[in-house]
Amino acid sequence: MGTSSPQAVLMLAAVLVGLSAPRAAYGRPNFIVILADDMGWGDLGANWAETKETPHLDELAAEGMRFVDFHSAASTCSPSRASLLTGRLGARNGVTHNFAVTSVGGLPLNESTLAEVLREAGYSTGAIGKWHLGHHGRHHPSFRGFDYYFGIPYSHDMGCTDTPGYNLPPCPPCPRLGPAARIGGKDCYTEVALPLFENVTIVQQPVNLSSLATRYAEEAAQFIHRASDSGRPFFLYLALAHMHVPLGVPPLPPPASGRGIYGASLSEMDALVGRIKRVADSHGKGNTLLWFTGDNGPWAQKCELAGRLGPFVGAWQRQRGGSSAKRTTWEGGHRVPALAYWPGHIPAKQTSHALLSTLDIFPTLVALAGAALPPNRRFDGLDVSPVLFGWSDVGHKVLLHPNSGAAGKDGEIEALRLAQYKAFYTTGGAMACDGSIGPAEHHQPPLIFNLDRDIQEQEPLDVSSGEYQAVLPAVSRAYAQALEDIAADNVSVVDYSQDPAATPCCDAQHVACRCQAPGSPAAVLGHHHTGRRVKLCL
Repeated sequence: MGTSSPQAVLMLAAVLVGLSAPRAAYGRPNFIVILADDMGWGDLGANWAETKETPHLDELAAEGMRFVDFHSAASTCSPSRASLLTGRLGARNGVTHNFAVTSVGGLPLNESTLAEVLREAGYSTGAIGKWHLGHHGRHHPSFRGFDYYFGIPYSHDMGCTDTPGYNLPPCPPCPRLGPAARIGGKDCYTEVALPLFENVTIVQQPVNLSSLATRYAEEAAQFIHRASDSGRPFFLYLALAHMHVPLGVPPLPPPASGRGIYGASLSEMDALVGRIKRVADSHGKGNTLLWFTGDNGPWAQKCELAGRLGPFVGAWQRQRGGSSAKRTTWEGGHRVPALAYWPGHIPAKQTSHALLSTLDIFPTLVALAGAALPPNRRFDGLDVSPVLFGWSDVGHKVLLHPNSGAAGKDGEIEALRLAQYKAFYTTGGAMACDGSIGPAEHHQPPLIFNLDRDIQEQEPLDVSSGEYQAVLPAVSRAYAQALEDIAADNVSVVDYSQDPAATPCCDAQHVACRCQAPGSPAAVLGHHHTGRRVKLCL
């Protein structure tokens, strides 16, 4: 190894000090985390050549780092988001399944969010988009570390709108005069309109889905401008409605990709991300780390309104019926697109094969901010800044995949990854496009796949083979150690109780809690007052 010049040594020392110690605000990076919803690994053109609708995301990949073995911490909405914002699996933070419109609780208040840690470190913090970690009382994002919030408190299919968009089955618009007729199937919400919040105030109910993407982009740009003008570093958590159903009706015609409404919506999302990148760059290239990823894989039962899995088809499950995507622990359920862009820090045109997770975002950003992890708890995420900087391509030795609404008890760990091996103790239980639901099966000894040569998860290792016999003890040991570690941790408990009074409601005197008229005074959550404050629907 050659000797380094004194200048090079000083520069390296400055970088290392800069990454490890708190320092003046001007030296700390801004952070933008963009989380897509129900996006498939194959919905990113840089991952899957058939996809043509993502030129801006592909540009991000070309100018930064693309992760090809990156996973959401769960395969459904609330648990995945709770893990991203705490660095801890649902088995620790308590969030094991989704919250409802009428949920009283949310992410436990004793769990520290990434926003709380960064705000304590001097960051301006903003959340725009879907929350889905509790909206009642102190569970609202305005009380979970975010200086500013603009968005919908849960999934945008959990309420009626006047612009229903595209869903399977299709759902009706909100009623205007009397009680809603029971049409559209059991998955349609017809009694209460979908609310849009700015901080704790409902500013629109029902939400206009046709203009939602534009509103999110505008609010994100304004937050970046305000935060930049303040001189403080910022953290923006942008949780998109795309690609969850209902898909809106984009203003532009669908591109000539043959993917119809889904392709048009994917194009719209891509343009939104491109706009945010341009705004961030306008405040100084190299000042902001932008991390794009997804909350889980595609929702297969939505058929042509669901995303592309790429090669991660879960063939073993598909042969038996049922889905191998969202809600499952097959690769299609949790392997998600992921890109990181930070000019001058993250090398361009890089592809990382490290085994990484959304769990890693929390400890990595905390470290880059020069802050400290909250005490008295264990974290499932890693500080992966060495991977971002191109110094290493090593991630997790073991990655746990919790049950997420398919077979098995929600939140329990019944699948895991060890190097190239993937072990399943439970399979089945999620609906496919054809309506089939694979039978719930428990496997003891576990099914084990070698992903290096079977990325489609088609043929598990023969239990009598030398390879299976060699890897089983290591899998069993890793599984036992993981469960012991969780059992020894401070584990939080979630209140999953429901009460109609927790429903966000602009005006209970109006059908579906509809706000009186555009521009009328809206309400503040949980208070009553002569201006239309958020009266809670009974």
